Amino acid sequence: MSQRKSSSTESARAPSQRQLRVGEEIRHALSEAFMRADFRDPDLQGLNVTVAEVRVSPDLQNATAFVMPLGGGDVTKVVAGLNRAAAYVRSQVASRMQLRRAPRIDFKADLSFERAEAINRLLHRPDVAADLKTPDDEDPADGT
Repeated sequence: MSQRKSSSTESARAPSQRQLRVGEEIRHALSEAFMRADFRDPDLQGLNVTVAEVRVSPDLQNATAFVMPLGGGDVTKVVAGLNRAAAYVRSQVASRMQLRRAPRIDFKADLSFERAEAINRLLHRPDVAADLKTPDDEDPADGT
């Protein structure tokens, strides 16, 4: 008798091609919806948002959109406003896509740029940069 894998193993699995394709389609639909949307929420008036990534659940019922306001706006206010307007955004996305059911969309702040900047700062610290030097980086004229 075969046993099912544990749920932690299943959640660690890479997304399927279909999940990736649907996620990308939702990302495009969100971008288009944000360009044309007229939000009533004051936190979303004149909204300019970058949708960096959309991750879709295996059953395609839930999606997480990672967003960042352009021009360095208050990301927490924008994310909170988008989550309040999620039903409206979902209807806008559904009208632009050809799925049986539009997924429930949860918005989160995209922290990838901040993480990349932190890693870049760390790599350029003098003590770390010294450890990262390779023999090819040494100057033969110095004799080092």
